[in-house]
Amino acid sequence: MMSLITVIAIIAAITLGYRTKINIGLFAIAFAYLIGCFVMGLSPKAVVNMWPLKLFFIIFSVCLFYGFAIVNGTLERLSEHLLYRCRNFPHLLPYAIFLTSALIAAMGAGYYTVLAFMAPLTLLLCQRTGMSLIIGGMSVNYGALGGANFMSSQSGIIFRGLMTNNGIAEQAAFVNSFGIFASTMLIPLLVITLFVFMGNHRQSMQNGGFAIEAPQPFTKPQRQTLGLTLLMMVVVLLPPIAHLVAPDNEIIGFIDSKLHIGLIASVFSVIALLMKLADERKVMTSLPWNTIIMICGVGMLISVAIEAGTIDLLASWMKGNIPAVFVPLVIGLVAAAMSLFASTLGVVTPALFPIVPSLASSLSIDPMVMFICIVVGAQATSISPFSSGGSLILGSCPTDEARAGLFNKLLFRAAPIGLGAALLYNLALTFVM
Repeated sequence: MMSLITVIAIIAAITLGYRTKINIGLFAIAFAYLIGCFVMGLSPKAVVNMWPLKLFFIIFSVCLFYGFAIVNGTLERLSEHLLYRCRNFPHLLPYAIFLTSALIAAMGAGYYTVLAFMAPLTLLLCQRTGMSLIIGGMSVNYGALGGANFMSSQSGIIFRGLMTNNGIAEQAAFVNSFGIFASTMLIPLLVITLFVFMGNHRQSMQNGGFAIEAPQPFTKPQRQTLGLTLLMMVVVLLPPIAHLVAPDNEIIGFIDSKLHIGLIASVFSVIALLMKLADERKVMTSLPWNTIIMICGVGMLISVAIEAGTIDLLASWMKGNIPAVFVPLVIGLVAAAMSLFASTLGVVTPALFPIVPSLASSLSIDPMVMFICIVVGAQATSISPFSSGGSLILGSCPTDEARAGLFNKLLFRAAPIGLGAALLYNLALTFVM
């Protein structure tokens, strides 16, 4: 009975958030308090302690540092330079859009920020060059998703935090997050290649004409921000990779054990402030507070569900009713269905990641396979106009007429294509690994 109540609360939080446009995390916090204290008999202190403080600190500190590159225009200027490089190869523009979006997201801009300034530019390029809106929309969406999944970027950090919060060792979480990143980069490249070389894309681009103006050079603060960002990525990624290569080296192991991405980002934020790379108040304002509240709020409600035994009950049901070989595929489908109306970062992964360790150990499945299937499935339908990614792309349309046409294309073509590619990949991954 208690498990049923928590499941209903999770569904209600998502539904109310979608209907009212109020942050789902706020509803989740309210339900966590009401159910935890008045139904389950927990103390208020116990419920407050369910706030994922470690995850909150990591997201806050990393996004704070990357905010400098957003506020002073470094990432937007970088995107202009990268797209300009593709001016002599118009039919390869989808690759340029995808890789540019991925690089900007990997450097810390995050999924929503990349879409905010890349989606309008992409749709404008579609209008000027004759490129299909489907190809343009999928390229920018795929790129923003894949890049943000990089191990030191926003989504990758959230995935790692959720894994470690559910009992996965730090080094294993790093490897799992690399598997997620690699998968969400490979699938888009295959899909985009089919679009570019199997249809009439090349002919349309040649007939449409193509011109991109030369971008302005980087300013001194932007060059310094770019260098500082690359340096932090090296500091964060090099020791874990070195430790994987040489696990018995005591010096490397000691250095790796003392690194914490949130603390490192805090140090680099202080350096950026001392260098006056951007206004501190604007950087603080640029933080994705809605996403942070949603992730942490849903995390509290999921913790209440774990306390009620809901997660164990769900894992037991899947073990008893679904053949082991199809569990990763099914959990990917569930993630895709949830992502049609809910955030991958704020709802889908916090809800599904906790059941992975139990399922993986009892069914002898590699946890990385299940983590990958969840993220790949969830992000496959993120281009749906009902989801956050698709709605941002729709909002970038210059006219109501273009928006109405794109709505149907995203819902009935882009989302099914993305889902089909994800299911095929998940199926292949299940049998290969």
